[in-house]
Amino acid sequence: MNLTDEEKIELLRIARNSITSVVNGKGLPEVEPKTENLKTPCGAFVTITINDTLRGCIGYVEAIKSLAETVNEVAAKSALEDPRFPPVEPYELDKIEIEISVLSPLSSVKSVDEIKIGEHGLMVKRGWRRGLLLPQVAVEHNLTREEFLEHTCLKAGLPPDCWKDKETEIFKFTAIIFKESDFKLKEGENV
Repeated sequence: MNLTDEEKIELLRIARNSITSVVNGKGLPEVEPKTENLKTPCGAFVTITINDTLRGCIGYVEAIKSLAETVNEVAAKSALEDPRFPPVEPYELDKIEIEISVLSPLSSVKSVDEIKIGEHGLMVKRGWRRGLLLPQVAVEHNLTREEFLEHTCLKAGLPPDCWKDKETEIFKFTAIIFKESDFKLKEGENV
């Protein structure tokens, strides 16, 4: 999938509107996807930061709903339901930066040599446990391929070297990643 700048801006608006609405107690807003890309079922994550510090990140790996609906839902969940953080408060709304990662379908990894830092995100799965790290995590933390795999295993609540075990499934994916500052968007701004 290739997204136009207009579609990226629309998704960022959807995410901002969703977060603002749920944080202010107004519930999840309705969305009407305007283009074929935004109507296409797709996995996506919404990451919320304040001053480059993570404040919430939740997403759907599977393509269950349209991209627009997925972003609408996971934006709200990132603001209110990330168990690592308290819910976003209304006073924080003008401080947050929203980043969206639109995921490709998962692809099974046969050899760790297939994994490209900066291009691929990872998901490990073993039994009912699974962990996922977006492509930007490896770059932001300057991780090697092995460290990226270890961190993904830890995210799943598994031992760091579980990726070497035949019982562990490893998947890679790519993502289209964009954020409000890419388009100089701020709360209340009409572009």
